[in-house]
Amino acid sequence: MLPPFQTALPVIQTLEDAGYEAFFVGGSIRDSLLGRPVHDVDIATSAKPEEVKALFKQTVDVGIEHGTVLVLYGRRQYEVTTFRTESEYKDYRRPESVEYVDSLLLDLKRRDFTMNAIAMDKTGKLIDPFSGKEAIRDKRIETVGSPEERFREDALRMMRAVRFMSQLGFEIENGTKRAIRVYAHLLKYIAVERITQEFIKLLEGVRPYEALAFLCETRLLSYLPGLEKMEMRLMPALNPALNELTESQLWVYLIKAVEPDDENAFLRKWKLPNLKRKAILRTLGFVRKRTARPWDTVMLYDAGKKTAVDAETVFCALRREDWREHTPAIEKVFREMPITDRSQLAVDGKMLMDFFSKKGGPWLKEMLREIETAVLTGKVDNQWDAIRGWLACKHPQEKKF
Repeated sequence: MLPPFQTALPVIQTLEDAGYEAFFVGGSIRDSLLGRPVHDVDIATSAKPEEVKALFKQTVDVGIEHGTVLVLYGRRQYEVTTFRTESEYKDYRRPESVEYVDSLLLDLKRRDFTMNAIAMDKTGKLIDPFSGKEAIRDKRIETVGSPEERFREDALRMMRAVRFMSQLGFEIENGTKRAIRVYAHLLKYIAVERITQEFIKLLEGVRPYEALAFLCETRLLSYLPGLEKMEMRLMPALNPALNELTESQLWVYLIKAVEPDDENAFLRKWKLPNLKRKAILRTLGFVRKRTARPWDTVMLYDAGKKTAVDAETVFCALRREDWREHTPAIEKVFREMPITDRSQLAVDGKMLMDFFSKKGGPWLKEMLREIETAVLTGKVDNQWDAIRGWLACKHPQEKKF
């Protein structure tokens, strides 16, 4: 048994000593079988929420209306959820009500995919009524029971399936795939924030290329923010090189591929944080500059190393070229730059005002930029004496001697 489960054993034991059943459940079991890092360990129990709270000194009601209590134990926290079944779902996203049950089997039966419907007892024995271990072995994503029912219950499960496809490198089995094609339109009932969360995980996965192609093939793409009827734009732009791009680079690639009328408005539809949105748009701007002309020292300096590498990577991916053949040259330029930031310039605004005997104004920003460019292009050394001499020759009419 892996250390994260061993650490949580006292929680299981406390519940069992009080006469309740308790098992490890969920993604932690799946990840342990895949040899992936196990992070959050979740527990399912026959104890009701109030009974769980009575057994532990420190608890938090994180989702008590759904039967979940957060137990704080030994510097760690565990979500402990009562065995439950769910009633009819409303709006294809949440159940009308939750009913507590005494059966682990009924609890596992309500879960989304067979690979997530495996439990483990305190001895490490697996309880796998829906052959989830077999699905994991075969790298197969399939729903527990009818995919039509699972997707009508919660339409976000379709996005979760595609996210797992990218994260785990699994294939979605044919029955589940057919149901996604039929019920793709139900995604419009899901909150944008939930869709964005799944889409970001998809982009962070090991196979975003295959996952994005699947979104196009099943028409799920049309129900994502700003991507209605964009399949014909995105599909031709997809290529396996996308599997080597980072999440932020993939956002830039996506925008370049579909060319929305307003890139900023497109990103706002996803409700991304402002800083992230601005960083994506900044990189996009340099991809466009790179498309217009090759890099030079000043353009690289203006971009900054990370943005320049990101922009070159996206530029190469769009052209189906190997970015690894290009980015070392960019990194070499940065290593050889006399300055990589204006703060490293051997002159500041006050020095220039004193030198020219002038008050501040728009001219100051322009002059600093001129000096910056001269230093970067090797026209003058980054030393105040050299810069003063260069300025005296360059702007003799402005210097008061």
